[in-house]
Parts: sequence; C-alpha cells; structure tokens
Amino acid sequence: MKYVLVIGDGMADFPVKELGDRTPLDVARKPTIDRLAADGIVAEVKTVPDGVPAGSDTAILSIFGYDPRRVYTGRSPLEAAGSGVKMKAGNISFRCNLAAITEEGEDYRAQTMLSHSGGAIDGQEAMRLMNDLIATPAFAAILEKYGMSFTVNPSYRHIAVLETGSDRVETTPPHDILTQPIAEHLPKGEGADMLYEIMAASWAVLKKHPINEARRQAGKMPANSLWFWGQGSAVQLNSFQEKYGRYGDAITAVPLVAGIAELAGLKHTPVAGATGEIDTNYAGKVHTALAALQHDDFAAIHVEAPDECGHAGNAQEKVRAIELLDSEVFVPLLEGLEALGERYRILFLSDHYTPIVTRTHDGTPVPYLLYDSGVKTGRGLPYCEKSAAAMNDRMEEGTDLMPLLFGL
Repeated sequence: MKYVLVIGDGMADFPVKELGDRTPLDVARKPTIDRLAADGIVAEVKTVPDGVPAGSDTAILSIFGYDPRRVYTGRSPLEAAGSGVKMKAGNISFRCNLAAITEEGEDYRAQTMLSHSGGAIDGQEAMRLMNDLIATPAFAAILEKYGMSFTVNPSYRHIAVLETGSDRVETTPPHDILTQPIAEHLPKGEGADMLYEIMAASWAVLKKHPINEARRQAGKMPANSLWFWGQGSAVQLNSFQEKYGRYGDAITAVPLVAGIAELAGLKHTPVAGATGEIDTNYAGKVHTALAALQHDDFAAIHVEAPDECGHAGNAQEKVRAIELLDSEVFVPLLEGLEALGERYRILFLSDHYTPIVTRTHDGTPVPYLLYDSGVKTGRGLPYCEKSAAAMNDRMEEGTDLMPLLFGL
C-alpha cells in the first residue's frame, strides 16, 4: 500500500461575491479531484485547535500528527530547521519577511503594509537584496551589536537567529495587516527596541537599492523592509516513523513544511524551480513524490499557491491555483500511482482557510478528501466546503488524520 498526502495550502474559503457567492473550490474546474471525491470520503476536520494561532505552522503540525498545543513554540523554529539552521539552547529565531511598505516621508512608523511578500519578489532578487543588506557596514554593525545572524532563502522568507534573547516579545504576521498602518503593529515587549532598530535600518538601505529602483520603474512594489514575527525557541518532535510505522518524503518549496519534515525525521527533497508561488514546478514535485514511492510507502506534496492568492485577495488566481492542482498534480500523480501497480490511499486537504475577503488565515474546520483505490464509496460528492459540511461528520482533532490515512 502506498500513502500520499497532498496539501493545497489555504484553499478553503468562504463564498466570494466576485465568484457569484461561491467559493474558489466551488468554481474551480477540477474533474480529477472531484472524481476521487465521488468515490471517496469528503468531510470536515479541525486542523487548528482552540487556543493556538491559525496558520500553516499549527495546522500542518496537526496534519502530520503533532499537537501544537504541546509542541508549538513559534513558527520560526520550524522554518529554521527547514533552512538548515541548527538552533542551540538559548537561541531565539525569528521569521523575517522581506516585505513591501510605503515610502511616504522619512518616518518608518508612518508607513503602511503593502505586501507581506515584497510584491511577490522572486528568489534571486530576494537573495541579492538580503545579501547586499547584510553586507552594508552600518547595518552589519547593528546585527553584530545584538548578536543576530541571518539565513537567506531564495524567496521573501528568511530566518534571523539571536544567540541569546527572549521570545517574550509581541510581533504581528505581516499578512495579517495588509493595507494597514504599521505603527500599531510594530514589536512590543522585551527586545522590541532592537527589532525596531533593525527593521527601520533595513528600510533606509533597501528603498535605495537598484533592484527596488528597477521594480518601481516596472510598476512593481519595492521589497524594502524586513519584518520580524513568529519567534520561538528550539522545538523537538517525535519520530514520524516510530509513530506510524511509515517513512517517506515531504516535497515542498516552503521552509516551514521542510522544517516539520526535518524535525519529524522525514526526508524533504528539494525540487528545482519550486517557488511557493503559482508558477511553481508542479511536474518536478510529482516526479519527486513518485520517485520516493518507488522505495518508501509515504509521500507528501505541499503546494503553497492557493494561500498566496488568498493573501493577495485575488479570487480568479485562487481558482486557477486550484485548477492547476488538479491538472498538474493529480493527473500525473494518479498516472504514476497506477503504474506502480499497488493499492494506494490519498488524503487531500487545505491546511486552513485563507479567505479572499480578509486576506489572512482562519481556523475554521477545513474540507478533507480521503480516497482508497481499493474502495469505491459511490457517495458522489464533489470536493468543496459545502460537501464537507453536509456530511455532519467533523473530525475534531487534526492529529487523527494520519491514523485515518494509514488505516491505523
């Protein structure tokens, strides 16, 4: 038996006026996914437990079987593990976005958050901006003063680590404050002044960078400010293989998911051209998953694009991202699974809601699809929020999903 987990990050949504009061999952043409749903089980699952923040960090921990109420210390330690950072006792890591804010006057506090992703800046531009910033003598001196180091990733997502410090500082995810003034959302508490100094200094340097000059001329947002959030101390997870007796590969372009895999003792094979955006290398992800299933029994494919479209408030692109999941992931995935000649089970779900209207994360229970190639239920339902809610059979703990997939 082969087992596959597919996560369409942030797919779930509420009815959107632009889509005729339907959700992107309702509107999207996804014949292959809906065929699996018709012969499988569609229901709801609560992936974000009460009392923890709604996000991919808490939701995907739950999906992989780790209760965030017990193991979650913050998002950044998970991403740090996925970026190759080995945190030591006493270290504090921060997720550091390369964000886009306004450039009105010289007062950093007076600016507005435009984009959590630096205007969807690509990997090479993001790395050059970050590396040039870190090499700027005045900025480097601030980092040295506070004992902070950076791990630069090929995207807008980066990791900052303090040798020693406190995680008792209040920070705000930038995707939660899109179009809002930043003044009320700047860091507060222990270490806030340090973070503010670094953020303001980054803005002073980055807004003058030639890459951002070129982006403005091209009508793009400038990736002009660091933004710290998701801080936490080192985290440990029990072995996935020991928990479930299964081993395999987690294929993703996002350090968070790679970090959960790393801490759980799973593989996370990099895929060239995997971007975390709608233009990601879908074929490469599917090929890598099928290659893992040649000798292992489990593979997970994570696709970030629907979430990014939700944050952008772009309903049509979110529909397209879901349609690409169907045509570019599920079609070749099923062909490859059939070619393996073994029975297989697929679990497909959104980790959380990323509503078009709010453009941030929501912990509402999400629809999941479980398909077993050896069992045809004949229920006939398509995969969408309405179908899942109609079953009136909600799974209250996301940590029950892996036992469900593996039939334990």
